[in-house]
Formats: sequence, structure tokens, C-alpha cells
Amino acid sequence: GDGRVALRYVDEAGRATEAANPNGSAAGIAAITSTSRRIFGLMPHPERVIGHELGESDGCRFFTALADALA
Repeated sequence: GDGRVALRYVDEAGRATEAANPNGSAAGIAAITSTSRRIFGLMPHPERVIGHELGESDGCRFFTALADALA
């Protein structure tokens, strides 16, 4: 490939397996970048699990880490 795959669905051992891929994307691809790497496309929707009232904050951790990395 041309190095544009940014994230893959993987199991605990880091293998891109069918069982670890919740949406059946090709090769377990979860995110890609543009050729310039200025655009990041993400298939999962972590914002859907920021339900503090439900005790769910996994998505919040993702966005906090992303903001820290880009700062």
C-alpha cells in the first residue's frame, strides 16, 4: 500500500482478525489518511460512547488523547 492506513481493528495480540473487526472492513482498516496526511478519516464513532451519565467514557479518552497529541 501507500502507507495511508492509520488504524486497524486488532485483537489483544495486535493481529487484524475477523473477530476483532466489528464492521467487516477490508483488512480490518479503521482509519485512513489523505496522501498529504492532513485529512484523517475514521470509521468508528467514539463520540457515541461519551455517555458520562451512563458511566461510559471510552470515547472521551480517545478525544482527550487526540487533542493532547495535536497540541
